[in-house]
Amino acid sequence: MPNKPGTNAQYPVITESQKLLERAETLIPAYTQTLAKGPGQHSRGVAPVYAARGKGSHLWDVDGNEYIDFTMGVGPLSLGYCYPRVDDAIRTQLDGGITFSLMHPLEVEVAELVREIVPNAESVRFSKTGCDVTTAAVRLARAHTGKNTVLCCGYHGWHDWYIGVTDRNAGIPDVTRDMTYTFSYNDFDSVLAAVDDDTAAIILEPAVFEAPKDNFLHKLRDLCDERGIVLIFDEMWTGFRFALGGAQEYFGVKADLACFSKAVANGMPIALLTGKHDIMRLLDKDVFFFTTFGGEALSLAAAKATMLELREKNVTAQLAGQGKKLKDGYNALAQELGLDYTACGGFDVRGIITFTAGAGAHYSPLEMKTLMQQELLKHGILWGGFHNMSFSHTDEDVAITLAAYREALTVLDKAVKEGDVAKHLKGETLQAVFRRTGNFNTKPKTAAPKVAAR
Repeated sequence: MPNKPGTNAQYPVITESQKLLERAETLIPAYTQTLAKGPGQHSRGVAPVYAARGKGSHLWDVDGNEYIDFTMGVGPLSLGYCYPRVDDAIRTQLDGGITFSLMHPLEVEVAELVREIVPNAESVRFSKTGCDVTTAAVRLARAHTGKNTVLCCGYHGWHDWYIGVTDRNAGIPDVTRDMTYTFSYNDFDSVLAAVDDDTAAIILEPAVFEAPKDNFLHKLRDLCDERGIVLIFDEMWTGFRFALGGAQEYFGVKADLACFSKAVANGMPIALLTGKHDIMRLLDKDVFFFTTFGGEALSLAAAKATMLELREKNVTAQLAGQGKKLKDGYNALAQELGLDYTACGGFDVRGIITFTAGAGAHYSPLEMKTLMQQELLKHGILWGGFHNMSFSHTDEDVAITLAAYREALTVLDKAVKEGDVAKHLKGETLQAVFRRTGNFNTKPKTAAPKVAAR
């Protein structure tokens, strides 16, 4: 029998997942279209690989095993799987068409709704993915300022201007790499060290798991005002989660441009570029940013329904409330069991569980995380280290999850005390996640002295 959330004697059977993975091995490079969903982030040999369906906060894999899901599509499912109001809006629009030869009224209606919700959203444009709109924002900043270099902090997508500063930069020309610099979150001195007279934009995730300290975001705002730099917030995670109006509302700091995707349409592909009219107006004639599917109506219908539901049901408060129960409950368990090497941090709406291997330990935090994932899977919890909360996560989900955490932490503590966590692993160790907010990318190169032309 397939496993369900709760106490199970056996690990889930994943035969059909494994068969599909074998078929994908030489057909789909890296197996996956989304890195965080791929087999490297799930213990191979133990974890499910392919999903069949979802409902509310639960996911079923292709072998029929049921899980309480805390990945939630890697963030987009703010309301939950198959949420009736959103799905009904999609079905209604489907009867009228998907993509048209003319613009659709939903483009205007959704833009007006975004303007009501998002601070400083004087103008709005649509696209399909987060890296679409962050790249458009950078291009706009360069056009608006007449300057070239970009300072970034966080993860901003696969496009050349950003990915060139990571360790996966093959195919990116040096001239492109040398135009993007980096800084560390909450380290204002690192910003000052990187900024120069040719800086067009400072773009960052306003928060991931660490809260801003010492007015860090406000200092960035002041610096940009003083130096004529465009401040861009990448709100893929904070938007429509931390507050209805995102980080700008939550932290009380306005960016010149703000980019959104993920939670705005409960799983449908749409991205928002918002910001001040005097910058966004360059999209009229000067800056080219158009795509065939930017006005695709099913996603616009989903976005409208999602935003209305988020506003009417005060969803962000529910996300934080349920997330706080998990965060506090986990930390209470760790304290009760005397485990000083693990804790749940981050924000209530999106918590992260961390592990620390003591000096001289013969195991790694990644092995500890793998063992935790393995044991949670046994009890029907789909988990990648985070609590990506949705409106569908119930009190029962929280109670079952905390009970599973107790079981998993007991197994982890036994392994730690034995000094050999890897011995308890039934699958492969997780791969390092490609996502950092500081101390990851390179600092700017020292420019070579210019030689006068002869």
